[in-house]
Amino acid sequence: MAARGSSTVAKILGYQILIIAVVSLGFGVGGWQKAFSATIGGFTAFVPNLYFALRVAGSAEQDARKILRSFYVGESVKLLLTVALFMLIFQIPNIEILPLMAGYVAALSVFWFALLLQ
Repeated sequence: MAARGSSTVAKILGYQILIIAVVSLGFGVGGWQKAFSATIGGFTAFVPNLYFALRVAGSAEQDARKILRSFYVGESVKLLLTVALFMLIFQIPNIEILPLMAGYVAALSVFWFALLLQ
């Protein structure tokens, strides 16, 4: 059962990388700054999700109470990490907001599509 869960998480993370690449290439038509903005927007969603996946996977063989605690701590750190990444990004000069948010939302939308495909 744990192998199937890990495989699903790996697929979702892989699809996030794929959608970030597609969106970045699409915005790349408008110039490198737009492509860069879309890429870092996507990775602002991907990096906290990767952290959360690794955190929860590391507690898979523990008792239910520890798994639940790991889930809550992981989700809290994920949210704080997202805020910190956005704070850092907004310090970069010439960031394009629309591509940034498009990359971020596109990477997050992978979860919705994964639910629809299940």
